Amino acid sequence: MPEARKTTFLQDLWKAEEAERLAGNPLGLLRYRSNLLGADLRITNFGGGNTSSKLELPDPFTGKATRVLAVKGSGGDLGSIAESGFALLYQDRLEQLKELYRGEAHEDQMVAYYPLSAFGENRVAASIDTPLHALLPFPHVDHLHPDWAIAIAASANGKRKMEEYNREYGRRVVWVPWQRPGFELALLIEKAVRENPGTDGIILGGHGLFTWGQTQRECYLSSIRTIDEMGEFIAAHQKRKGTVFGGLELAGRADRSRIASEILPLLRGVVSSNRRVIAHFADSEDAVTFAGSQWAEQLSALGTSCPDHFLRTRVCPMFVKWNPQSQDVTALKAAIAGQAVEYRAAYKKYYEDWATPESPKLRDSNPSVVIVPGLGLFGFGKNKKEARITTEFFINAIHVMQGANALEDGEAAHPLPQARRAEQSQQFSAFHNYVALPRGEAFRIEYWALEEAKLQRMPAEAEFSRKIALIVGGASGIGRETALLLAKRGAHVMVADFDEAGAASVAAEAGRLGSPEFAAACKVDLSSAESLSEAVRRTVLAFGGLDIVVNTAAIYPVPGDDGELSEAQWAKTFLVNVTGNYLLARATEKLFAEQKLPSVMVLTSSANAVVAKKGSEAYDTSKTALNHLVHELAIKLAPTVRVNGIAPATVVAGSTMFPRDRVIQSLQKYKIEFHEGETTEALRDKLANFYAQRTLTRQPITPELCAAAIVWLASEQSARTTGHIIPVDGGLTEAFLR
Repeated sequence: MPEARKTTFLQDLWKAEEAERLAGNPLGLLRYRSNLLGADLRITNFGGGNTSSKLELPDPFTGKATRVLAVKGSGGDLGSIAESGFALLYQDRLEQLKELYRGEAHEDQMVAYYPLSAFGENRVAASIDTPLHALLPFPHVDHLHPDWAIAIAASANGKRKMEEYNREYGRRVVWVPWQRPGFELALLIEKAVRENPGTDGIILGGHGLFTWGQTQRECYLSSIRTIDEMGEFIAAHQKRKGTVFGGLELAGRADRSRIASEILPLLRGVVSSNRRVIAHFADSEDAVTFAGSQWAEQLSALGTSCPDHFLRTRVCPMFVKWNPQSQDVTALKAAIAGQAVEYRAAYKKYYEDWATPESPKLRDSNPSVVIVPGLGLFGFGKNKKEARITTEFFINAIHVMQGANALEDGEAAHPLPQARRAEQSQQFSAFHNYVALPRGEAFRIEYWALEEAKLQRMPAEAEFSRKIALIVGGASGIGRETALLLAKRGAHVMVADFDEAGAASVAAEAGRLGSPEFAAACKVDLSSAESLSEAVRRTVLAFGGLDIVVNTAAIYPVPGDDGELSEAQWAKTFLVNVTGNYLLARATEKLFAEQKLPSVMVLTSSANAVVAKKGSEAYDTSKTALNHLVHELAIKLAPTVRVNGIAPATVVAGSTMFPRDRVIQSLQKYKIEFHEGETTEALRDKLANFYAQRTLTRQPITPELCAAAIVWLASEQSARTTGHIIPVDGGLTEAFLR
């Protein structure tokens, strides 16, 4: 058993008491080991790697103890996997597959046998890597993708450096050349172990690391020990080398966050030419150093090496040629637009060069990672989580490139150790010791029929999953219900309100309905152009752009003791209720123009806009003006942006316009019985029911009903509706248009 040596980078997180508690539950102990390994992105990236254990379980047919392989199911994540996430298969049946194997040209056919090997009632889809675990003669196996190990695996001198590592640390790790994951690779690593008695690990060229143990604890220690040692090995080389990526050429801009918010709408629009994406901006030291380094462009062109990386990051990122020291943002935007066209053309050619009649259709020719000197990295995905993970994967790739560069000790020469046969070596490209997968191999992974099948198994996306909404007035009432309904349907929401704490609370609620990463909050003052612009900027930085703008905020001025409004009250009412909406539109107009994606704005008017009454002149006429503003904005912002409004009758429930004292005044005015001990919501219900009797439907107008109308206007179901005010008034005859 490997000693629990003192580690330099990694921590031994194993708790003896927890392992003891799980001693009678071998699958639970495998889950525990997996979660510990997946908790550190230096050990393996999100969704990457596999763990397995060969267990003795009672056969449901015979009751006799049977050897069963428990292995992480397809698409699972080690950090969060539960016991239900492991595929269980008969070990003897998996071993028998060697007799059915007809060679590499037919290896994909072997996958059809995995479901037939399922143990008992287990129906978890087995990973492509299942045979790699099954054919290794060890009870417990880890297959991980640590950056330090992949750096060795992706080095032109990787096999020689691995041997140097073995001598320095007294190890017996074996090198296996590149082979796409699958049954052929399983046979190669089985052979490597058989031909190298006493080996204690395997480096897969261009791919990753295998370690194992006789017990769960021994396997875990072997993994963290090996990874930590490789980290020490590379760190020592880096210390001697000094510079990274040829040295920093273009330092990070101090104002890079501001510039990122300026370019993201255009950038998001450009990379959404196929379908809308959400963005994540990373300006960490790693990201900024790589983006501004001397070798960044050449390394970016090579792309990543590990299959798990480029399934997220595509075959390579888009590197934007821009000098942050001598060029302005206008030049940067022009460079992004021009280079995106070039990238799509190059990607299409890459697809056409390698596709066969059986290949899946081209999915998307846009980059999923964009690198900008002076700023950092931008990652894109179907939602915020996917965009963040994509960015993290490229940070992993940066670490791999850095490690490979650190190990450089001369010119890269063919044959490269990643090549299984010498004649294949020329297919691999290398730059300063870093070796990328051949484009043909990259295509075989990216457009693998088995990967396509995995994508097809993914659940359908939610209606608004690729949409970003800014909800002004989102802390209460209609705004709160709109934010929650959009979140429930998959949207990314920025909840903005003058009540910052209230906005944060609603954002937390929205996060629980969708994902915490899909919701954020900020303070906003509807009467301030600067505040509105800042809310838009924060939305852009959080998610990449904007698709839906909703405003439900307004004020209802209360007259003084003489029954009259002051001039200041009148002016403030129009400033917030009319000018605020105009300023909101102005704050988003340029964004929408640069993003060039169909977008929506929904403003909140009122039935009062067409019903003249005594005592509410300022509020009513401000809403009348808002109605016309909707018409004007619909014309001004067409055809990209649809602008509509809703006109509710009085909404009492949850409204900040109806604090307890105003509700009581109204109840007294209408001679509705109540007593002081009743809750504010109970008093509001009484008033709402009174107002409802004025309508044809005799039902109160609720925030939920108004939110439903807003969300309909924000959806594709209303794609041909713009410049209209939708009544949500229960049939208020006084509001009928004449």
